[in-house]
Amino acid sequence: MSHPTPYPVRLADEITRQLGQLADHLSQLPPPEAAQVIARVLDPDTGVLGGVTHLVATGSVFAKDQAERGALPAEVWLALGRASNELGDITLDLDEHKDALQRVGAQSATTAAKPPAPAPLVVRRRR
Repeated sequence: MSHPTPYPVRLADEITRQLGQLADHLSQLPPPEAAQVIARVLDPDTGVLGGVTHLVATGSVFAKDQAERGALPAEVWLALGRASNELGDITLDLDEHKDALQRVGAQSATTAAKPPAPAPLVVRRRR
């Protein structure tokens, strides 16, 4: 007899499916709407990225407990902890750009204002 899939597993599958749908929609949106979606996704308190960061941190706590019991290798806990910390850092880095995304999102798609001057792209790495 097969066991039914537990609700949290189905929920994770559904969230993953919906994230794929959101990415598909995002690629087709006009810039102001895309900026609004991105700003919401990246919001550290209420957005998807903040939620994923919290989920990974919660997974790290679980993995630590299981590693202490010998059920999981310590490397699993360490990897989840590292991922949680790095996601937290990324979330903070991206939060710095929230205002710019909100400005673009507030622009009307029909605004015939002077287009912004293109900016040179600079890669910035912190370590």
